[in-house]
Amino acid sequence: MEKNTYDAIVIGSGISGGMAAKELTEKGLKTLMLERGRNIEHIKDYVNANKNPWEFEHRGGKTQQMIKDHPVLSRDYTLNESNLDYWVNEKESPYVEAKPFDWFRGYHVGGRSLMWGRQSYRLSDYDFEANAKDGIAVDWPIRYKDLAPWYSHAEKFAGISGSRENLPQLPDGDFMPPMEMNIVEKDVAARLKKHYEHRRMIIGRTANITQNHNNRVSCQYRNKCWLGCPFGAYFSTQSATLPAAVATGNLTLRPFSIVTRILYDKDTKRAKGVEILDAETNQTYEYYAKIIFLNASALNSAWVLMNSATDVWPGGLGSSSGELGHNVMDHHFRAGASGEMPGYEDKYVYGRRANGIYVPRYRNLFGDKRDYIRGFGYQGGAGREGWGREIAEMNIGGDFKDALTEPGQWTMGIMGFGETLPYHDNQISLSKTEKDKWGLPVLVMDASIRDNEQKMRIDMMADAQEMLEKAGVKNVKTYNNGYTLGGGIHEMGTARMGRDPKTSVLNQYNQVWDAPNVYVTDGAAMTSAACQNPSLTYLALTARAVDHAVSELKKQNV
Repeated sequence: MEKNTYDAIVIGSGISGGMAAKELTEKGLKTLMLERGRNIEHIKDYVNANKNPWEFEHRGGKTQQMIKDHPVLSRDYTLNESNLDYWVNEKESPYVEAKPFDWFRGYHVGGRSLMWGRQSYRLSDYDFEANAKDGIAVDWPIRYKDLAPWYSHAEKFAGISGSRENLPQLPDGDFMPPMEMNIVEKDVAARLKKHYEHRRMIIGRTANITQNHNNRVSCQYRNKCWLGCPFGAYFSTQSATLPAAVATGNLTLRPFSIVTRILYDKDTKRAKGVEILDAETNQTYEYYAKIIFLNASALNSAWVLMNSATDVWPGGLGSSSGELGHNVMDHHFRAGASGEMPGYEDKYVYGRRANGIYVPRYRNLFGDKRDYIRGFGYQGGAGREGWGREIAEMNIGGDFKDALTEPGQWTMGIMGFGETLPYHDNQISLSKTEKDKWGLPVLVMDASIRDNEQKMRIDMMADAQEMLEKAGVKNVKTYNNGYTLGGGIHEMGTARMGRDPKTSVLNQYNQVWDAPNVYVTDGAAMTSAACQNPSLTYLALTARAVDHAVSELKKQNV
């Protein structure tokens, strides 16, 4: 038992798991980080990062065989040949859709920190107070002031580039210099600012560094982030948290380790360790620790808790409130508008900026009142059409080729990302019949967006059209391409924080009420979704929870 004993265990190695490992090891704790998938080593294993498009057999596209093998991935841009091996093998790890649900997963060291969109925004007190104000679900047990210093801590380490705007609904952070908007975006932003009191278009706040930082080289504007960055320019486990944790000498990383359950000791009312299944050998092992950080991603963290059922907690560890697995949230999107921008034919863009623009939320704020609650932000950008465009009058021959060597017209588009409310009956559960490759029960997804979100989508389109037209964009067309929960890849809420153990799974420090030495700091912890991309909040919650855990350990409270 002794050789399998550590001070802390971290389950999962993605954005929040990597941060937990860094913070725990830097505070002197011997830490075991368990990852269910393979190891991916920084730089060495980014096998496609330096390839040109024509070096891929199918030019980075998808084949019929890929579509057959990956029916879920094929629902979106996520299926392509350039980083296929970063996504889950769906045949080995299926799930059940009681209602349609798009679940895009990455089971390897680094998880989705290798493929994320890197947009990094703070939540504000408008978000932390929203549930209480609207009488929805339960109140967040924290406010912005509790998380603000930890947002700063996370931003300084991760390296977030962005502009300071002094907007109450989108607090400023400790930013590196922002990336620059292009000429059309700057002009559209200026016109919107002139026309609207509370609508702003700013450059995205992104976890791409614009200055060299912690042995990482600043962004090279290649826009190949999701192939792995050999420069370490974007924040990932591999580029940032793992090297920091390894440097302490306190980290043990064990890939191919599927955590099947947390071991609960009913005498001490604490967890004593975890059980794992070796994904390669199918052998079972137990590891022990005083503190456990569960960071397997929102749905899988709930799976681990549910699968940790005992006679004390038949519904799983953390199930005493009846909320475990409920309140599934995501951000609904794929609704907005785009059009053409004349008058800039002599202007061009250089490089491939790995970032777009952002319009912070303005609906149901500052006296605005809609027929739905909460709101949305926009992401998007402007650019010149390239050789892939269609030219109506020509489709073959030398003149066609010559025309395509000239840049096309400028276009500008914005797409809404809206908040999804925490509905109790949006839930996941363990299947009683379906099993994965390792004989473990799979998740059943039973969740969908409702009337509040559908009403919001109407505004996401109409407002986008109105703003673009006011800014001088021509031939603006709206779109609503439909949305299935999960598609935003921002799963949240399955083990929510709260003030009362009767109505929440976690307390204000992300401790499981039923086992206070277990901390959950990934998307599962979210009490409401806000409309901002959530990963920065996970980083802040994680660092804050580690600080609390180590302090409690010293006091012998956990």
